[in-house]
Amino acid sequence: MTKTVAYHWHLRKVMTDNDIHSTTKLVPLLADRGVVMTSTQVYRIVTGEPERLNMQLLAALCDIFDCTPNDLIEPYVVTASTRGRKAASGDAKTPAKSGGRGRPTRAVIKTAND
Repeated sequence: MTKTVAYHWHLRKVMTDNDIHSTTKLVPLLADRGVVMTSTQVYRIVTGEPERLNMQLLAALCDIFDCTPNDLIEPYVVTASTRGRKAASGDAKTPAKSGGRGRPTRAVIKTAND
C-alpha cells in the first residue's frame, strides 16, 4: 500500500467565523503584520488550496484570526493499493481476469501455432 498525505484548507471557513466575507479586507490586515500581498494573491490563497505556504503568512493568519495552524490545515491520509503486473497463474499467455466494475480485460494475441 502507498500512503499519500493530503489536506483540507479551511481559511474561508475561519474568515467567515470571524465575520470577514471579503478577501480584500484581509489585505490590510496582513500588511499590518508585515505580509504584503496583492488582492489577487490573497484571493488565490483564500479560494484555493495552496501547495506552498510561507511561514510568515501562516503566522500572520493565525494572529489575525486568533487560531492555530490546526484550525487552517486539516491533514488526512489517502491510501492507494499497488498492483503487480504478473498474471495470476504465471503463464504470460493467460489473460488477467477482469476486476469487475466495467474494467477491461487484457487481450491475448494468438498465432497460427497456438
